Amino acid sequence: MASAETPVGGVPDYIDNFRLIDQFGESHELYYHSDAPAVVIMTHGVGCPIVRGAVPDYADVRDEFEDDGVVFYMINSNIQDDRSEIAADSEEFGIDIPVLDDVTQLIGESMGYDRTAQVYVLDPAQGFKVVYYGPLNDRQTYERQRNEANNHYVSDVLTAMTHGEDITTEAPAIRAGCMINFPERQNHTEHMQISYSEEIAPLLRDNCVECHQEGGIGPWAMTDYETVQGWALMIREVIRTDRMPPWHADPEIGSFHGDRSLSPDEIQTLVHWIEAGAPRGEGEDPLAGLNLHAEDWPLGEPDLILTLPAYTVPANGVVDYVYPVVENPLTEDKWLRATTIRAGAREVVHHVLSGYMSEVPEDGRGSTGLWEFSTGGYAVGAESVIQAEGSGVPFPAGGAIGFQTHYTPYGREVEDVTQIGFYFQDQPELLNRSAVILDASIEIPPGAARHTETAYMEFPYDAELLYAFPHAHYRGHASNLRIRYPDGSEEMLLSLPRYDFNWQRAYEWEEPITIPAGSKLIAEYVYDNSMANVANPDPDVNVTWGEQSFEEMLYTSLAYRWVGETTDNRLDAQSEHMQASRFFTAMDDNIDGMLTEDELRGILGERMRAGFDRMDMDGDGSVSMDEYLTIQRMRQARGQQ
Repeated sequence: MASAETPVGGVPDYIDNFRLIDQFGESHELYYHSDAPAVVIMTHGVGCPIVRGAVPDYADVRDEFEDDGVVFYMINSNIQDDRSEIAADSEEFGIDIPVLDDVTQLIGESMGYDRTAQVYVLDPAQGFKVVYYGPLNDRQTYERQRNEANNHYVSDVLTAMTHGEDITTEAPAIRAGCMINFPERQNHTEHMQISYSEEIAPLLRDNCVECHQEGGIGPWAMTDYETVQGWALMIREVIRTDRMPPWHADPEIGSFHGDRSLSPDEIQTLVHWIEAGAPRGEGEDPLAGLNLHAEDWPLGEPDLILTLPAYTVPANGVVDYVYPVVENPLTEDKWLRATTIRAGAREVVHHVLSGYMSEVPEDGRGSTGLWEFSTGGYAVGAESVIQAEGSGVPFPAGGAIGFQTHYTPYGREVEDVTQIGFYFQDQPELLNRSAVILDASIEIPPGAARHTETAYMEFPYDAELLYAFPHAHYRGHASNLRIRYPDGSEEMLLSLPRYDFNWQRAYEWEEPITIPAGSKLIAEYVYDNSMANVANPDPDVNVTWGEQSFEEMLYTSLAYRWVGETTDNRLDAQSEHMQASRFFTAMDDNIDGMLTEDELRGILGERMRAGFDRMDMDGDGSVSMDEYLTIQRMRQARGQQ
């Protein structure tokens, strides 16, 4: 049996990269801090008196060295603590330092700790080498503590590191902390018995092979054991850093169709198998017999296929968005059931959006501002849009389909010929609608590591929300969508703690979300314009709205339907009201239903500022939603005269 105080042991020389979510729902990657002078991590446990006693001292050390760029975390690997309990404990004891939730215990297992209140000091310049492991200071012990510490181990280490001096501090051999139970840590022999044939291959088949097959969007095909074994260490890395599977919704918020994530048990099984050497074991190879190839049209042969003009993508450089137009050949109205966009050259097609236009534009450019409704989109891993059972979107005859196509060169010249397939149906009962929450006035300051922008849309009538599609560019760091009910209470509907520009998709709730009349859907985006963002095109510029990837967007596409509306009883006036107000809600940064002049930013803000006094009809120094809509109606009436 372990003694109450255990000598140090089992800690590796270096810490592998990982990504975890904290008690606030924010995502953190260790190697993001490669330029920091040090990263400090203290082990945490809910209810542990040693941790509670150490937290004030740890916060003091954070305050002392934070301005030097030192990064501070805590990590919780207790099997009995979940994120809500960690959050409640943090609130009760004033912990504002991120506490990373090690749900699978894989990070704690690999870091080698077995107690709470232990501190790691890592040196990023040496590949995240562990330069210190032990207690914070000597003030804490069991059932008693000193008023003041005599030895400040971590502070001494950080002082040496931030002053370029040699580290001479040594951790004491005996350390206090609450024991952490890692049931799987000693089960290496059992992990060697995990069956590739019965456990690993079926897991990969059900969750990974859809993309990792011949002709699929994955960079390599999972065709047999030997291939998987060769990629095993890479699989471990992308799972630890949450790069794979490509599903970015917070697992504790909402339930969605097509959830690609692995469960904690599945992650443990796969990683433990890899760490045991990825043994082949007995049995047939289920992957070898699949012989799959990605289908051109996974929903079957479309009722209508339109082919976009061929486009030659250069080997290098930045390609401006392309806005091709294809005329709609239909001579009678249809009801749309689904669309699939088939990228001709998957390696260079980043995303495609499409929308219906009642007239063919004279300049041949299918700009998004001319679209009357969305007709589907494509992003890697999200090629099809399928309407909910018993519902659909009206698809008129004539006109044209406009496209926004984004290409990303990848080293050699490629010709792309993309197609879109339409699937029709008889007139359904329910009518699905689309809307966009956007803010073209966003401004992201140079070097800002976490800059937040918000926009919202107010629903004037009871509705049901079907799905949301968040979209930003290279500086997008995180995104969420929440609802503010008429009584002021709020609920988070969707959270992407780690937004990934390379993996964009619609998130469709398993059950539609009820939106009472007067509710606001609030889209919040966090941007990273710092040097630490390796995808950042230029951290020294003030970033504004734009269609190119080196610019930015706040753009959340929504699918919804009005309660009580059917295809024979349309409520068009409700949608027109909501659409008319969207520029107001984009500008209303504090979401109070009033616009003040200091909220008017960007080109749109300049235009509104020029007529601000006229819109401020009651002269109170602000513009209400009613005032804004009144002016809009007056302008529309003049335009019709």
